Amino acid sequence: MQLANLINTLRMNTEKVTNHIVNWLKNYAVKANVKGFVIGISGGIDSAVTSTLCAKTGLQTMCIEMPIHQAKSQVNRGKDHIQQLKTRFSNVNSEQVNLTSVFDEFKTVIPKNESKDKIDLSLANTRARLRMTTLYYFAGIKGLLVAGTGNKVEDFGVGFYTKYGDGGVDLSPIADLLKSEVYELAKYLGVSNAIQFAKPTDGLFGDSRTDEDQLGASYDELEWAMKKYDDKKSIDNFIGREKEVFNIYTKLHRVNLHKMIAIPVCEISEELKKQEN
Repeated sequence: MQLANLINTLRMNTEKVTNHIVNWLKNYAVKANVKGFVIGISGGIDSAVTSTLCAKTGLQTMCIEMPIHQAKSQVNRGKDHIQQLKTRFSNVNSEQVNLTSVFDEFKTVIPKNESKDKIDLSLANTRARLRMTTLYYFAGIKGLLVAGTGNKVEDFGVGFYTKYGDGGVDLSPIADLLKSEVYELAKYLGVSNAIQFAKPTDGLFGDSRTDEDQLGASYDELEWAMKKYDDKKSIDNFIGREKEVFNIYTKLHRVNLHKMIAIPVCEISEELKKQEN
């Protein structure tokens, strides 16, 4: 598929979108009576954009690095981004909490009588949940809100996040933006080229696999498929790579739908609760 056929070629008004998100963040924090935001910094585009938007509110913005056997390139990009924010915004501060030893200790106390693939996936999600716990620790002691870094494709398309991990947040400032739109904002906000041009990766497996390796399609392809799916298109409308990508999107959306909908509650009527005489 040609890139021009994948995504909307109309560019968004990055200045208006930025101002809207910044005002939304600030108003939400003021109404919630909190001091600002805490964000996990990964060295990736989403956390870089989110943290910059939070910093622009003028409220306290706490950036937390939480490496767990992290690739040096990811760590360096994260450090450089935080330093850039501190130079630009006086309301930004940071902490590094190396969770590698915590993760390694966790691995020593869990049973390992399942297949390697299942264990690897569960441990990858464990990394995300350890980070969520850390963010809420700082949020609690500092009076801050945990700002989510998920974009629309991940959060509402393919469900590419960890339930109660990076999905465990207080508010989601960029979750209505497609990945391509996040990149537009990154350029406008002055996010470093090192982050803008890095291949997206969740970094949860401790190896070099990218998001595309895991998903089987690029974000541009998934954006295309998301639009077609929302337009109620059938897989019978496509052939070749388009059919393959649409199938990938559909399967991921359906299998991860439990992450994207409200937790089901077993409702019990008052009539059912009544004791029989």
